[in-house]
Amino acid sequence: MRRILPALLMTLLIGPARGQSSSVVEAIYQEGTERSQIVDLAQYLADVIGPRLTASPGHERAIDWAMAQLGNWGISSTREAQGTWRSWRRGLVSLDLIEPRLRSLEGQLLSWSPGTEGSVEGGVITLPDLRGAEQFRNWLAMAEGQFVLLSAYEPTCRPAAVWEEYGGAAARSEFEARRKAARDAWQTRVSNLGLTNQEIVDELEAAGVAGFFTNLWTGERGTDRVFPLSYSFRGAMNHRAAAFNLSCEDYGLLYRLAERGQGPVVRAYGEAEHLGETAAHNLIAVIPGRELPGEYVLLSAHFDAWDGSSGMTDNGTGSVTMMEAARILKLHYPNPRRTIIVGLWSGEEQGLNGSRAYAADHPEVIDGLQALFNQDNGTGRIARIDMQGLTGALPHFKRWFNRIPRGLVEGIELVAPGSPGQAGSDYVSFVCAGAPAFNLASDEFDYRDGTWHTNRDTFDKISPDDLRDNATLVALLAYLAAEGERLPRARDSRDEWPTCQLPDRSTGDRFRE
Repeated sequence: MRRILPALLMTLLIGPARGQSSSVVEAIYQEGTERSQIVDLAQYLADVIGPRLTASPGHERAIDWAMAQLGNWGISSTREAQGTWRSWRRGLVSLDLIEPRLRSLEGQLLSWSPGTEGSVEGGVITLPDLRGAEQFRNWLAMAEGQFVLLSAYEPTCRPAAVWEEYGGAAARSEFEARRKAARDAWQTRVSNLGLTNQEIVDELEAAGVAGFFTNLWTGERGTDRVFPLSYSFRGAMNHRAAAFNLSCEDYGLLYRLAERGQGPVVRAYGEAEHLGETAAHNLIAVIPGRELPGEYVLLSAHFDAWDGSSGMTDNGTGSVTMMEAARILKLHYPNPRRTIIVGLWSGEEQGLNGSRAYAADHPEVIDGLQALFNQDNGTGRIARIDMQGLTGALPHFKRWFNRIPRGLVEGIELVAPGSPGQAGSDYVSFVCAGAPAFNLASDEFDYRDGTWHTNRDTFDKISPDDLRDNATLVALLAYLAAEGERLPRARDSRDEWPTCQLPDRSTGDRFRE
């Protein structure tokens, strides 16, 4: 009876037995759900490794760690150069208001910013409300030695939902109107100077400002975006003076003091090191195929992350999902029919650079790709898979789902025929090359405003049970895709679909709103 019950349970979970392969499904399922290592992987990546800005020492350290982990599991891996990028390292940062009262400020040096070269003290001013470049240049002498506020003022840092909960729809409407008015007024002030944002920063730096303060509040309490001083993903607009992002509350404090002439003075200290153009690397791991080594199943996630936090849900969770899936597969499916590759990409945040380079450098993988499974948008349960316009993909997914325990696939939306190349994550590099690549889209789990590109993307935001199930699902999909029939590549050719396009994130020059 003790031997019969587990078999009966798996039959109920998976469905009728399907020959020898059902034992592999069972082994993968039990390993992934009962002996998962994904929380340990996530904790080390978030807490010990930390931020992984493209080509930075932190990113390279993460690759060293992941290669060591894969090696411990018997999986060979390589560090593959995909071009160069500006390498930068942040050190210690401290910010303090010293006039008109003492207060430690919550903030951080923005990515690619220069440091302060020791502690710097200065007053705090806003951009002037002037008309034209000539008036601005006549004013510039006032900016010497000052910290300049470069973002719109938030009238309140209390989320809109709280205003509505306690004040009703009218209170929320008032909040939104005040916020819009403040942002519109700020954009008008900047526009009236008659200069581009880059020109404003250049002239302020030439005038000898002490530094810059910015804020980009997400609308959630205590959560701010951590982009560099411009929206250019190629780097920062500031080259001489340090730029710091402050919390919504502390930025508002300085703004109010400055606008009312109440004499705010700040002491700032920020360490930063520019390390020049440095090779950026993808991590590529391979479990060779036994029968069709020239056909591939690719597990995909980007390993780079913005530098303002631990980069856990963007995209540490996706990365450890693919690592854990590889561990499970090596243990219970060590000799796959097709070759299984794990790609942990660099430079996704700069325009899918790592995956684009890999796709261009490896036409044999593009030609032989059976399926790519990519995960990028947070810690939530996988909830949606788009067929990317592939007219024959849905029957394969349905067959795979019929083999997978129902608890892992129940409720997942399979979108067919879907639409190719419509989102900015690494699977698009392969879709646009004509290969079958699929994004495993997660439930939002407050990803968009709670963790994505913010100062709060930390280990505590993970959902352990969802991560465990996601990694198990990926391992099972990889197994079934490696064993199954070849996916057809024909795509729906409806004229109304936009052309498959890779993102261009190399431009953009506006201050935070």
